[in-house]
Amino acid sequence: QVRLVESGGGLVQAGGSLRLSCTASGRTSSRGPMGWFRQAPGKEREFVAAISWSGSTDYADSVKGRFTISRDSAKNTVYLQMNSLKPEDTAVYYCALRGLSLGISTIASHYDYWGQGTQVTVSS
Repeated sequence: QVRLVESGGGLVQAGGSLRLSCTASGRTSSRGPMGWFRQAPGKEREFVAAISWSGSTDYADSVKGRFTISRDSAKNTVYLQMNSLKPEDTAVYYCALRGLSLGISTIASHYDYWGQGTQVTVSS
């Protein structure tokens, strides 16, 4: 089975930066897109960014210009570089993999595998 493990979360002051990593292991037969979602207390899981096997990307409007998603296929790893962080970015960030070799999607239910999440806290 495919497993996703995130790392890189933590506490950072507003205006600072963090880089999240997500590594896929196990039987990685899928070449579908990978994405990042986040969930704050009392809110539904929301789309942050996604990247296809070929490198096409998509971002939520709230993070455009601040976050960058990238992928190292040889390492089965996806990254999320987060700059100019704001308190409203505080959430648990989840890495996800779509099981089918389809296009990138902003819809959480389209993804089949999920990591355990990593906490990102931004203070003022």
